[in-house]
Amino acid sequence: MTIMLCSACLLGIRCRYDGAGAPDSKVLSLCADAILIPICPEQLGGLPTPREPCERSGNQVFTASGRDVTEQFVRGAEEVLRIAELYGATTAILKQRSPSCGCGLIHDGTFSGRLQPGDGVTAELLKSHGIRVLSEDDL
Repeated sequence: MTIMLCSACLLGIRCRYDGAGAPDSKVLSLCADAILIPICPEQLGGLPTPREPCERSGNQVFTASGRDVTEQFVRGAEEVLRIAELYGATTAILKQRSPSCGCGLIHDGTFSGRLQPGDGVTAELLKSHGIRVLSEDDL
């Protein structure tokens, strides 16, 4: 059976910044044919749930009030990579537009709702280690 990492929020786990989940029916349907390992880089990096909204600006991540949380995002990404290596996961399905998990499209760092091409911290790290990263929109 295929083993994949999956943003925990896409499985309905309440770990998003607002304390909610974001269950996705396409992702949930994959559970019949694959083992999906739920991960939340922000929690693994030490951030609480709920937490202040964050956006990536260049190589840094800031909260809406301006606090630099880059260290926690990097730590969480490194823990996700460790989980991928432990389980031999070669694919990850990650939450689109997230500063951690966004794949190909993320918020632009201005907290204005605008999007820009780019990857979240975790998606970028996983890709750099040869792990295929998809978003729920890619399914």
